[in-house]
Amino acid sequence: MLNASGPPTPPIETHFVSLTVAVFYLLAAITVGSALGVALSNSIVYSAFALMGTLLGVAAMFVLLGADFLGVVQLLVYVGGILVLTLFAVMLTHRISDVNVSNRAVGRLPAAVLVGIAFAWMVHVARRATWVVKDPGAPAPTTYGIGNAFLRQYALPFEIASLVLLAALVGAIVVSRKEVKA
Repeated sequence: MLNASGPPTPPIETHFVSLTVAVFYLLAAITVGSALGVALSNSIVYSAFALMGTLLGVAAMFVLLGADFLGVVQLLVYVGGILVLTLFAVMLTHRISDVNVSNRAVGRLPAAVLVGIAFAWMVHVARRATWVVKDPGAPAPTTYGIGNAFLRQYALPFEIASLVLLAALVGAIVVSRKEVKA
């Protein structure tokens, strides 16, 4: 490129980040920040609400990555069921905010060392892995394929899992019922 006032200047390179990548990193930051809130908060109520942010962030990432069924299941089961149950248990437990945990700072240094070792190991494994890179296809709903798989080739494992869950539910009812003494 010729410039009338001086020597040629190199073209200015611009790097654009796609909207999908920007949203992914935003959701990842929200998820990791909420997870840190769960681990580092002193109040169990704040930890439960931070857990809600973490689970919602994971559900949004599933939807963003094209796994709509997993996103909806994450939202219904974990946010709608387990987290609401946890919040009710925390709020209905008598004087849970008055619990004094002794020796709270004793395990922080070993935990930080373990987290550092695990993080370094994960980075090492991620750098050595051979990643398969493909062009993303058109987004398509996955619910139909999963439903077909449950009703055809995976019907027997699906039914066995439902029987195991039913047995666990009946066992929990039997264990938790009170015996009436006459």
